[in-house]
Amino acid sequence: MKTEIDRRKNRMTALQHNIKAFIRKGEDHYVAECLEISVVTQGRTLDETIANLREAVALHLDNENLAEFGLAPNPTLLLTMELEPSNA
Repeated sequence: MKTEIDRRKNRMTALQHNIKAFIRKGEDHYVAECLEISVVTQGRTLDETIANLREAVALHLDNENLAEFGLAPNPTLLLTMELEPSNA
């Protein structure tokens, strides 16, 4: 029979250490969307979009229990970006 400590360890190992986000180029802006949490933002440049994403995620998770989102303490952002191939 599992002890309470074993159950806590299993819950801790199941928590994600990354928040995955996807960035794509729109007509006028870059758009960033998180996959695990309800955060979407945009910016005119990649740097602005990433800064806006960091701020939006921080505000979304402020004073929240991260475990309720399936997240470990101090999660990082893992970004994927969609690019069109260049014409060579």
